Amino acid sequence: MSKKNKRQAPRTLSSLAPKVVEFNPDYSIIKRDLKRIGILAGSFFAFLIVLAIFQNQLIALFVK
Repeated sequence: MSKKNKRQAPRTLSSLAPKVVEFNPDYSIIKRDLKRIGILAGSFFAFLIVLAIFQNQLIALFVK
């Protein structure tokens, strides 16, 4: 029995060159999370301002 040798096609320079992959990340989830964090921080800050404005009236209510 004779062995059959499989010959491979010679590699060219273009097949050895690395393929360029474009980096294109999706930041939509991060944008949504940052927007949510900003809204929460703004609302807490506004709540603290309202509490500071009515501080004397609120203390008077609870101290009685």
